[in-house]
Amino acid sequence: MGATWQVTTLPNRLRIITTPLPATQAVSVSLFVGVGSRSEPRRLNGITHFLEHMVFKGTEKRPDAVLIAQEIEGAGGTLNAYTNKEFTCYWNIVPYDRFETALDVAADMLLNSRLEQDEIDRERTVVQQELKRNHDNPGSWAGRLIGTSVYGEQPPGWDVGGSVELVQEMQRPDFIDHIGQWYRPSNIVLSVAGNVSHEQVVAQAEPLFRDLQDGPLPTVTPYDASVTGPRVVTESRPIDQCTMFLGIPIFGRNDPDRFALRVMNDVLGAGMSSRLFREVRERRGLAYSVSSGYGYLADAGVFTISAGVDREKLTETIGVCLDEAARLTEDLVPPEELRKAKDHNIGRFRLSLETAHSLGQRNGELLLTRDAVESIDSVVGQVEAITAEDVRAVARRLLSRERVHCAVVGPGLDDDEIARALV
Repeated sequence: MGATWQVTTLPNRLRIITTPLPATQAVSVSLFVGVGSRSEPRRLNGITHFLEHMVFKGTEKRPDAVLIAQEIEGAGGTLNAYTNKEFTCYWNIVPYDRFETALDVAADMLLNSRLEQDEIDRERTVVQQELKRNHDNPGSWAGRLIGTSVYGEQPPGWDVGGSVELVQEMQRPDFIDHIGQWYRPSNIVLSVAGNVSHEQVVAQAEPLFRDLQDGPLPTVTPYDASVTGPRVVTESRPIDQCTMFLGIPIFGRNDPDRFALRVMNDVLGAGMSSRLFREVRERRGLAYSVSSGYGYLADAGVFTISAGVDREKLTETIGVCLDEAARLTEDLVPPEELRKAKDHNIGRFRLSLETAHSLGQRNGELLLTRDAVESIDSVVGQVEAITAEDVRAVARRLLSRERVHCAVVGPGLDDDEIARALV
């Protein structure tokens, strides 16, 4: 049995979801806002992430970043935030007897950030350093390039952080406008999990958020499947190894085939017993690391195969990975292998939800992005129901060689050579 949750919608349409866990010593507070990089105009690509930084810089009640951090860290807690293509999350974790402070700090940061121009100018350099660090990491940058390659020049393909040049131009009125458009109560979910009651959370949250005015949200440009980037994207660097990503456009997060994809991914490239690991690393010794995975948006997604490989083994590795993917479209997964893949998937899923924070994150994200929370038992049941025929069908739907894109960061790369390996 999974932890139960309750949902209350305030009069201004802000939603509160709680997951009471009476046995834990912790409380996790997460505020989700339904805005990410795909919601931005091109000129302001990266402002959602920049704003995430700025919210920590001070409010009227807590005028600087140190005072905000001390309220949580002084209680032994942790606070942080993250931005992705479709939402932003501000979170903290504290001992359960400090819950009132934790919620007050989170609400104060979200609603009352001062956004002073001098702080924006100071933090601008920090954000730019973060972008440069991501560029300098070959693995991070190859992952960024595969998104550009699959999605092309449209909002889902833009970098979450924008660019050094775009960040340089962002000013205080841009942040004020962005908050005014997107930080509406109907676009916010407060998720609290831990040793606290639903009634306690609602009673404290209602006065903190009651004055937040709701209103219409801007529209998000739909994903256009006809727009893609170059099939091969490379960046040559004088380093010792290539980081290679193969990417294929897939369906959005609510597609009925999502459970078949979970099992297919486990068979292909999740863990040391997967087909890719056994064939690429154990049998052929081509790469130290190799795996597959996927990421969803509302109306799109990308399935990836990635590996770290020596330059002279690059095209061979690409070919072996594509051949393993093709096998899934042809032959049924044997019963014993299917059983192991399901057990691995279900086990990892259960173990990923062992803490108050992980449960609060899951439930808040699902309520924001899907308007409903699927129970743990329901997910397990739907994974269990997947057949070998379902796995082959989703592989045939997605894993056609013609749709594969490739991004590589490494030494002495040749785009034509890589393109030939994809054929």
